Amino acid sequence: MPVAIVTGSESGIGEATAVTLARAGFDIGITWYADERAARGNAGKVVAEGRRAEVRRIDLRRPQEAAGVVDELAEALGGVDVLVNNAATNEPAPFLELDYETWRNTLTVDLDGAFLCAQRAARRMVAQGRGGRIVNVTSVHEHVPLRGASAYCAAKGGLGLLTKVMALELAEHGITVNAVAPGEIATPMTGAEDVDPRTIERNTIPLGRPGDANEVAAVIAFLASPEAAYVTGSSLVVDGGLLLMAAIANQERSG
Repeated sequence: MPVAIVTGSESGIGEATAVTLARAGFDIGITWYADERAARGNAGKVVAEGRRAEVRRIDLRRPQEAAGVVDELAEALGGVDVLVNNAATNEPAPFLELDYETWRNTLTVDLDGAFLCAQRAARRMVAQGRGGRIVNVTSVHEHVPLRGASAYCAAKGGLGLLTKVMALELAEHGITVNAVAPGEIATPMTGAEDVDPRTIERNTIPLGRPGDANEVAAVIAFLASPEAAYVTGSSLVVDGGLLLMAAIANQERSG
């Protein structure tokens, strides 16, 4: 059976992705950093879908050790066909006040960790000889800046270009590599855990609300599916039209 490993799958987009991929027929490697109970609860949801689940702790502040967890999960589940690099951190601070330790921690978790986990998974996919899928969860801030988030933007921008280089180099092995770039999603990271995003009004987003983690998971699942076999090196933005607001602002200024 195909195997998917999803980092940061104890909550939010990672949790939704693990369950969605289980419904699509994947056995799932679940990783957690802070909440083992939640991760094991999510493993139960995977098992309820008739799939196998393995749970491991991953600490991307120690990226080389974290990459070893990818190998552990692959060994336990019998390989790896899909890797979803979802785990991330963001510690906002104005550029002039951002200390190096915070800068380095963000890049270590969001970029170094994703690089090493993807490299371990890709090496296994090449050895298996049946291709594979790697999906890097970035952010709309892979594409546009955000005040007070220089480290986060640098990491996500870097991961976006890394995605394209990986896509170029791994295509010959039948491995596709894509990014999914969410906008505001109702998750613990945005302070909207367990809130129906359809009840939240956002006049800064054309669709008028934040996104649901399941809406991002559905895009990730598409990229992991046979139907997406000809998609590689892309960044699929899932933001309710947020990036389009620049055009509206420009129109208002010029109008």
